[in-house]
Amino acid sequence: MYETDFDLGETSKYTDWLLQVADSESKKIGEISFVFASDEYLLRLNRRYLNHDYYTDILTFDYSEGDVISGDIFISVDRVRENAGLFNVEVEKEFLRVMVHGLLHLFGYSDAEEGEKMIMRAKEDEKITLFHVEH
Repeated sequence: MYETDFDLGETSKYTDWLLQVADSESKKIGEISFVFASDEYLLRLNRRYLNHDYYTDILTFDYSEGDVISGDIFISVDRVRENAGLFNVEVEKEFLRVMVHGLLHLFGYSDAEEGEKMIMRAKEDEKITLFHVEH
C-alpha cells in the first residue's frame, strides 16, 4: 500500500558521506535509520504524529541522547523526485539535500523561521559539497 520502487544503490558511499558530515559538525553518530517511502506514508505519519495534514519531503524523529545523535529520518521518494523537477536539479542531488537536511535537524539545526531556513540551506549546500569531493 505504501511501497516505493526506490533503490539507493551502493549505500557505503552515502554512509561514508554522512559520517563525514557528522565529523564536520563534531557530532557522534549512534543509530540513524533512513526510511524511503511514498507520499502517502509520510502524510500518514505527518497526520498521526505532528497533526499536520499535508505532504512533506521529510520527517525527522530525534532520539538523540547527550552527545550521541540517533533518530529516524523518513523521506518521501515522490516529493524528492517532484522537487528535483521543480528546482531543476538532479534527483540524486535532491536526495542528498533531503538526507543531510534530516541529519542537520538531528544536530540541532532548525528551519522554523526565515533566518534559520537560510542557515539550513547554506549548511545543506556545504555538506553536499563534501559528498562530491569524496565521490
